[in-house]
Amino acid sequence: MISIVDDDASVRAATRTLLRSAGYRVQTFASADDFLKSGVLDLTECVILDVRMPGIDGLELQRRLHLAGSRVPIIFITAHDDGSLRQRVMKAGAVDLLHKPFGAQALLESLQRALEKRENRA
Repeated sequence: MISIVDDDASVRAATRTLLRSAGYRVQTFASADDFLKSGVLDLTECVILDVRMPGIDGLELQRRLHLAGSRVPIIFITAHDDGSLRQRVMKAGAVDLLHKPFGAQALLESLQRALEKRENRA
């Protein structure tokens, strides 16, 4: 299952539709807190995660997952880039950082890399 965590409903819906059309099982969450409370982390093969969200932002969720020992791959998505963001998220273990609006092919390629990375860890 792929978990999408983004506070923008239109991004969640469009990304869910794309991934479902490509054959993936998808769950969406409007916040990092919703994701953490859902209990689906163990079923999640990859998290597609917005950087900026109210409450727990994407970087903080990545940190919490890492501290909890989770090895689920993360693909960050963002409409904002401060120049050093890519370096920070990649150094912390993200598979990719895509800028909104991102293309379908770019997301599918990143997702394939994330799933390969997960398989190699198993």
